[in-house]
Amino acid sequence: MITSPKDQITTSQAVVIVINYIVAVGILTLPRVSVEQGKTPDAWIAVILGGLIAMIAGVIIVKLSQQFPNKTFYQYSQDIVGKWAGKLLSLLIIGYFLLTAGFQVRSLGEVTDLYLLHNTPPWAITIPFMWVGIYLILGGINPIARLFEIIFPITIIIFLLVASMSFGIIEIENLRPVLGLGIMPVLKGIKTTALAFTGIEIMLLLLAFMKQPNKAVKVVLVGVSIPLCLYVITVVLVIGAFSVDGVVTRTWPTLDLIRSFEITGLIFERFESLLLVIWIMQIFATFTITYYAATLGLAQLFQKRIQPFMYGLLPVIYIVSIIPKNTTDLFKIGDLIGNVGLFLFGILPLLLLVVWRVKEGKHEAKP
Repeated sequence: MITSPKDQITTSQAVVIVINYIVAVGILTLPRVSVEQGKTPDAWIAVILGGLIAMIAGVIIVKLSQQFPNKTFYQYSQDIVGKWAGKLLSLLIIGYFLLTAGFQVRSLGEVTDLYLLHNTPPWAITIPFMWVGIYLILGGINPIARLFEIIFPITIIIFLLVASMSFGIIEIENLRPVLGLGIMPVLKGIKTTALAFTGIEIMLLLLAFMKQPNKAVKVVLVGVSIPLCLYVITVVLVIGAFSVDGVVTRTWPTLDLIRSFEITGLIFERFESLLLVIWIMQIFATFTITYYAATLGLAQLFQKRIQPFMYGLLPVIYIVSIIPKNTTDLFKIGDLIGNVGLFLFGILPLLLLVVWRVKEGKHEAKP
């Protein structure tokens, strides 16, 4: 159980953690992956529908976790399906968090090398990033939450600033006619866009830390709504600037959008560096919370101190990050993470909730 008052977070901190977890690599690639599926400028509709599905999945996760006050998934899964099956599910989720952390680290290296520090050895970018991460998580959930509270407003301000400057190069014809190809192309993109909202799974752990776990549904709804707005704005701007055909040919279309305009006479004439600043902060946020979630899982699973696992997993995450040989392999791992997440956090919580309700019903029915 989480018993120390120092390990508790407020409702607003929980919201900020969810938001910062969701908004990471997706904001750079979502316009491309959403358009690739349906080949339609209506991809923004698929983003909205994907966000609504993520909200529903998040509410189910919350309802499951609320059945077990002060316990994380790693602890209560064994109450539902038994000791060994519960441990197996916990190990799967720990593996998911590890893979996600490695993916974020590698994504950071790829984009930083391409746009900021060209020809810099990958280890020189990723290793300092990872060591700062372990320095943060050694303090537990509270320093993580406080840092996320600093990152969040900076992200929103810079994103809206850069987005507002992009409106001048938008061609509205690239977005019309709405539903010109019908609803089916939109529906094809829903799975991809829903996976862009992976991050709600952190609620499997956060409820144990929340001072007011009864407000967890509100955390999910607000925590998904804000990334949903950011994603819709991004997709509309990118498609409006490049058209459907132009978006699918770009690896990082959001960065290409920012690179395609400049405003002379200002301190900053090109703004991709500003976007990269907030993006790196978001990558750091996602990396640290997944890293912490994996170490917390191992510590609770084996009932040991968490610090040795923090140090022990650092080289594991680095090894995961260097497995992809190129960007194509990196995106394949991203697809794998999304598909695994679809089962672990889209289907599994609902099944576990049903199983628990059935067990409770049988227990209450006994004389």
